Amino acid sequence: MGEKNIKVVFSDIDGTLFSHKSGMVPPSALEAIKALQHKGIKVFLSSGRNYYLIRKTGILNLIRPDGLVMMNGACAAIGDVVIYKFPIPGDVVDAMIKFSYRLKFGLTLIEESEGHINMIDDRVIDAHAKYGTRFPQPRKFPIPYDRTVFQMIAFCDQFDEDLFLPHLKNCKAARWDEYAVDIMPRDSDKAKGIQAVLEYYGWDKENALSIGDGNNDVDMLLYTGTSIAMGNAVDDAKKVADFVTDDIDSDGWSKAMKMVGLL
Repeated sequence: MGEKNIKVVFSDIDGTLFSHKSGMVPPSALEAIKALQHKGIKVFLSSGRNYYLIRKTGILNLIRPDGLVMMNGACAAIGDVVIYKFPIPGDVVDAMIKFSYRLKFGLTLIEESEGHINMIDDRVIDAHAKYGTRFPQPRKFPIPYDRTVFQMIAFCDQFDEDLFLPHLKNCKAARWDEYAVDIMPRDSDKAKGIQAVLEYYGWDKENALSIGDGNNDVDMLLYTGTSIAMGNAVDDAKKVADFVTDDIDSDGWSKAMKMVGLL
């Protein structure tokens, strides 16, 4: 197919650009990103991570993205300038803290530049080990919580999620591990962060391409004019994407850009 006047690519990080099997970004993907930017096509990283956790992957030492969509769309930045914020209401955060203590699971509260967890157990350790990340600094959460929160991660199974989610006002969940699930406002997702970026530039969603692999990528894959799921993506992502490329460790990212005619 032709490139359909694509001006910007929004890429997930974990499982899309950053391989947890090899612990690195495939060199072919790095070359593809630089080639896209050389052509004048902007590249944004669109992640569930905040800025601190994105930096911890080391990816910002390898490439210079034109901007970031962070915390599953709750915050968007162009260069160093934050253009969009969608925090979680304080009463919802307080309710979630109470559920975490009542049901005895670890809860991470993610702020703009840092995050904290209230307890660490085997589920927390196991989920972070699978993705090569470290759990944040433990902290006893006061009620009411005293900081602005953009995303929450509950380290629990589906049974516990089904117990608390119906009681969280206007919230939804995106599970990324057997024992880990992102909790965010119902009206906040990667698509909303992408929309803010496109409005900033005066572009339409047809000018955007998104590529991802997880459940939290589904909204952006549905939103952008062109969408690609990785070969290692979950079924829900593959179902909604326009195209499916190869696995991350088989040069799937760079092959995707060639597939749609950008390279």
